[in-house]
Amino acid sequence: MSDLPPYASTGQRIWHYTFRYVICGLIFFFLIFPILIIIPLSFNAEDFFTFTKAMLNLQPEGYSLKHYNDFLTNPDWQQALRNSFLIAPAATFLATAFGTLAAIGLSQSHVPFRRAIMAVLISPMIVPLIISAAGMYFFYSRIGLQGTYWGVVLAHAALGTPFVIITVTATLVGFDRSLTRAAANLGANPVTTFFKVQMPLIVPGVVSGALFAFITSFDEVVVVLFLGSAAQKTLPWQMFTGLREQISPTILAVATIMVAISIVLLTVLEMLRRRSERLRGLAPT
Repeated sequence: MSDLPPYASTGQRIWHYTFRYVICGLIFFFLIFPILIIIPLSFNAEDFFTFTKAMLNLQPEGYSLKHYNDFLTNPDWQQALRNSFLIAPAATFLATAFGTLAAIGLSQSHVPFRRAIMAVLISPMIVPLIISAAGMYFFYSRIGLQGTYWGVVLAHAALGTPFVIITVTATLVGFDRSLTRAAANLGANPVTTFFKVQMPLIVPGVVSGALFAFITSFDEVVVVLFLGSAAQKTLPWQMFTGLREQISPTILAVATIMVAISIVLLTVLEMLRRRSERLRGLAPT
């Protein structure tokens, strides 16, 4: 079914289809093409970052899983993977808890200076990451958190909190405040009201924000370079080190795995977005 009204002129129809299929197609190709190059290169049987003649001729001997095997057996890569899965969930939990509470508090009309507080809380999304990393480094070095596990976790939580605030705030836009007032009139305390009434309705936004916070922490490299020590070397840090010190297609294998994880998470986010719209009555059930 066309999105154009029946009275659209010929010029409007030409522009509509040109924008949808040509311009948007070129933008999509520009964004996706690097990924389409990385994925097949990760199966290269040789230790090269270029397509070999055997790969171009689609010969089986030109492809191999040895770089994936290197990732799964190399102790440096496995230690980096463990560090990422130790840091990202903890940072996600803190960012989700703080971000959800902040969004609920700032959604109240009686809170003074709501816009100013919101601007401060989402500033990590706006300030260049190198500036945030440098500021965190000087601050954490003074309080003894630089080079520690909790220092990296708190820094990643600060970077992920704005995403939680934005997604939860967007979910709260369609929230019926009379439900919480009705729960209070029936004798429920604020904690019970939150978990029994409010949380079930905003949980798609909370989970979406948590996934964004997890991706932010899992993919972050600049802050961990400033704040982390060798014991906190994460997967992106190991990839960055590999690009500087030893060019290995194992990096492409890791990148392919991270792309697959991102696709799965984005699929979950889209499902949660649609569920949230159905719960808020913005989409048909």
